[in-house]
Amino acid sequence: MLELRIAGRDFGQPVLGEVFTTIERGDRICLLGPSGIGKTTLLNAIAGLDKSVPESAVIGRDQLRVGYLFQEHRLLPWRTLKANLRLVGASDDEAGKLLSQVGLAGYGHYLPDQLSLGMARRAALARCLAVKPDLLLLDEPFASLDPVMAGELKALIAGILDSRPEMAMICVTHDGGDVEILANRLWYLDGKPARLQWDNALAEPGLVDGLLGRLRDLDLTGS
Repeated sequence: MLELRIAGRDFGQPVLGEVFTTIERGDRICLLGPSGIGKTTLLNAIAGLDKSVPESAVIGRDQLRVGYLFQEHRLLPWRTLKANLRLVGASDDEAGKLLSQVGLAGYGHYLPDQLSLGMARRAALARCLAVKPDLLLLDEPFASLDPVMAGELKALIAGILDSRPEMAMICVTHDGGDVEILANRLWYLDGKPARLQWDNALAEPGLVDGLLGRLRDLDLTGS
């Protein structure tokens, strides 16, 4: 589905090193690593938002529909939720169904600033789904949410992934618990410059915490 041949990315000093891997349909990848290591940079490169990374570094993206859930909801504040969804191609009926799917039935006439952070994230997720994505990118979707709201959004995303088994996902997170619920594959980014120190399917999800503990203990500053 998608092949990454990223040779590197720097902002005056190296940030990303070589990232060579593939993403297949149905892959549910959680991307973890230390804060500031370059996880969002890698996600932006995959999405095509970083124009310093050549198109040839992400093979197959031009054939895919990509939905990107940013940390900020990025909904147009002067348009209603339904209007925001219509802007990406949803009909009025489809917008209503998508909002209902994310638990926002009856909120189509609301403006984004009238919502809580958790509700705005769910509305932004509905907008992502409106493009009928082949690949769903999530950048710390549970950040700044209280445990109840985070748990509800996590369960919602897991259910959406189960209902769309062909859709691939990459979710940036810091929480091994998210891996247990959402992922069938783990990426761990670390090093200077950052590379994928781990890229494997999760055959035994119950071992995630132990694996992450070992990866976090590695000294990769000189890699």
